[in-house]
Amino acid sequence: MSDDTRLLDRVEAVFDEGSLVGDAGLLAVGTLAGRLGLEGLIDETVRPPAAGRGSGAKVLTAVCSMLVGGSFFSDADRLRAGSAGSVLGFAPVAPSTLGTFARSFSWGHVRQLDRAQELALGRAWAAGAAPAAEAITVDIDSTLCEVHSDAKHGAAYGHGGRLGYHPLVAARDDTGEIVHSRMRKGSSQRGHVDFAAETLARVRRLAPGAALTLRADAGFFSWDLIDKLDAHGTRFLIAIARNPAVDKAIAAIGDDDWTPIGYTDDGEAQVAQATLTSGRRAAGKPKRTVRLVVRRTRLVGDQAELWPNWRHHAFVTDIDDDELDTKAADTAYRAHARVEQAIKDLKAGGLAHSPSGRFAANAAWLAFAVLAHNIARWTARIGRVHEPRKLTVAATIARRLLNIPARLVNRSGRPTLRLPAKWPWAAQFTAALRHIRNLPQRC
Repeated sequence: MSDDTRLLDRVEAVFDEGSLVGDAGLLAVGTLAGRLGLEGLIDETVRPPAAGRGSGAKVLTAVCSMLVGGSFFSDADRLRAGSAGSVLGFAPVAPSTLGTFARSFSWGHVRQLDRAQELALGRAWAAGAAPAAEAITVDIDSTLCEVHSDAKHGAAYGHGGRLGYHPLVAARDDTGEIVHSRMRKGSSQRGHVDFAAETLARVRRLAPGAALTLRADAGFFSWDLIDKLDAHGTRFLIAIARNPAVDKAIAAIGDDDWTPIGYTDDGEAQVAQATLTSGRRAAGKPKRTVRLVVRRTRLVGDQAELWPNWRHHAFVTDIDDDELDTKAADTAYRAHARVEQAIKDLKAGGLAHSPSGRFAANAAWLAFAVLAHNIARWTARIGRVHEPRKLTVAATIARRLLNIPARLVNRSGRPTLRLPAKWPWAAQFTAALRHIRNLPQRC
């Protein structure tokens, strides 16, 4: 045994220091929540039976717990250890209070949370997190929140054979913010048309002058959705599954109409376009004709024996060829894959578990997780934390800017956080805190 190891055996661990703060970086988050007036906003908007003296502190307790790694009600106790509550700007509640609060939700109260989410987005965008461009692209997708108990109300075995819930998520392409979400039962494949319409209406209210584009995979395609998007004046790029009409349109593309695009060394890819017309429509609804963009891929060389035939992937769009040629349209649609990163980040955070047996409580938990996901991005964006794209991942933000140990001391009558010397991201944190504090105080 080395001498160093023997020294470690002499170290005594005693949990008795009341001035320590485990996640001092939450000072920036708490300051931003205060500047945006989130506690009062939630108090006024969300009123389930167990709200007691207000919902704001309870929701923000769940949100801040998620930001520093919590995924169960019991994890909220981390915010009550030592002097952790001194950097939050609100009094964190006990896990039992948080659990009782979430379990008191009905679906109507979940919809109140949806409204609070929209108001919070509006305040954050007004404070500096708004889209920089005049155009906004929104990606909608669904995901599986897997559970491992039959006691979870609403959980069911979906088409993948796994037990869980099946929520819908809409993300802003440029930042990964979640602009809308909706919890669904595990076996549900419905509701996406209304969800898309709600999402677009929300973004229109938040950014009235912006040009909107919606992207989605083939599971969301329907002519009813196309009609809704047209009614909202929203452009779209939506994948479509193979069917006889699509196959007929692809077969009509001439060999000379295919354009090569970049692909892997052991394969080749080409793109082309055609038109697709809807089949029989309901009375009073005319047939629709849309642009169909097709990408085909196949293996080459020695690997071609495994899959020598072309594989076709198609999507429809109302963006004409003058604005996006075939190659550019294909590139624009494939960027839809970025929504997977936003969902992965959401599920790696507070949505890692669905902690209650009640469906409405888990729907509220999804809303808490979305708010935590967004606040992490608002902190980085409004705080002007300019780092590589990976810093927009909540876990990276937490590791660099939030999970900072500190000691709270009184320095000439002023509360002061004594933070670690040589912290690698100290300059980023102090700059972000300065920018957030420069925001006007919302009364």
